[in-house]
Amino acid sequence: MEVKNETTIQEFVLEGFPAVQHLGKFLFLVHLLAYLASITGNMVIITITWVDHRLQTPMYIFLSTFSFCESCFITTVIPTLLSIFLSGRQTIPFTACLTQAFAFLFLGSIIFFLMAVMSLDRHLAICKPLRYPTVMNLRVSFLLVFFCYTLSFIFITGLLVQVSQLSFCGPNVISHFFCDLGALIHLSCSDTRSVEIYIFFLALLVILIALILTFIAYSNIIVTIVRLPSAKERQKAFSTCLSHLIVLSLMYGSCVFTYVKPKQTNRLDSNREAALVNTVVTLLLNPVIYTLQNKQIHQALRKTLSRMRL
Repeated sequence: MEVKNETTIQEFVLEGFPAVQHLGKFLFLVHLLAYLASITGNMVIITITWVDHRLQTPMYIFLSTFSFCESCFITTVIPTLLSIFLSGRQTIPFTACLTQAFAFLFLGSIIFFLMAVMSLDRHLAICKPLRYPTVMNLRVSFLLVFFCYTLSFIFITGLLVQVSQLSFCGPNVISHFFCDLGALIHLSCSDTRSVEIYIFFLALLVILIALILTFIAYSNIIVTIVRLPSAKERQKAFSTCLSHLIVLSLMYGSCVFTYVKPKQTNRLDSNREAALVNTVVTLLLNPVIYTLQNKQIHQALRKTLSRMRL
C-alpha cells in the first residue's frame, strides 16, 4: 500500500503587488485616503437617512443598506491591502483566509442583489408612479433587504463548504492582496473541477441575473425619460442615469471578467487588478454617484448641520 506524504497548509502568504512594492508608502497613503473617504461618505448617508424622518422611505432604506454593505465590504479587504503596502507580503491563517473569502463574497452578493432591487424601485417610481405607494412600502422594502441577505448567505455558505473540503499541500503563496477564491483554488492539490463549475454557475446566477434585472429596469426608465415633455427634465434625468450606469458598468464589468469563466485559475494577475478597481475605485465613487448628488440628501445634511450648530 502506497503512503502519500502530504502536508496540510496551516497558513497562506498574500503576495499583493510585488511589482510596485517600492511605491508601498505612497500607495498606502492613496488607498488609505480613498478608504477613509468611502467610509465617511457611506456613514454620512446612513446617519442622514435614519436621522431625517423624511428620508425614511423605501428608496433611502435601500440606499442606507447599500452604504452599510459597501462599508463592510471594503473593510474586509482594504486593511489587509494597506498592511501589504507597508510591510510587503502578509501571512494569514487558513481559517482567517476562509472567513475573509466568505465575508467578501457574501457582502458582494448582497450588493449586487441590492443594486437590482434599487433599480426595480426606481423603475416603479418613475414608470409607474401611481402604483408605487401601494406596491413599494417600508414593509416590502425590509422584506426585500432580508431576502437579499438570506439568498446571499445560502449561496456563499454552500460554496465555502466545498472549498473548505479541498486539500492544500503547498505552495502557499496566494497571488492576490486578499483571499480570493480563484487564487486559493489554484493552490489546491485536490480535484477542483466541481468547485470551479459551482463558482461559474453561482457567478452567472448572482451577477448576470442582477445585471439583466438592472438592464431591463433602466431601459424602461430611459424610455419613460425620453417621453418627458420638458427638455430640462430630460437632460437632468439622463445625466443622473448616465452616472449610475458608469458605476454599474465598472462593478459588473470587473466582476464578470473575474468570476464568470469556467476556469478560475486563468489570468490570476488580471483578476488582481480587476478586484482592485472593484474594491477601491468603484466603491469610492458609489457614495457620490448614488446619493451625495441627491438634493434631498443635501437638504437633510444642511438641516442636521444647522441643528448641531444651534
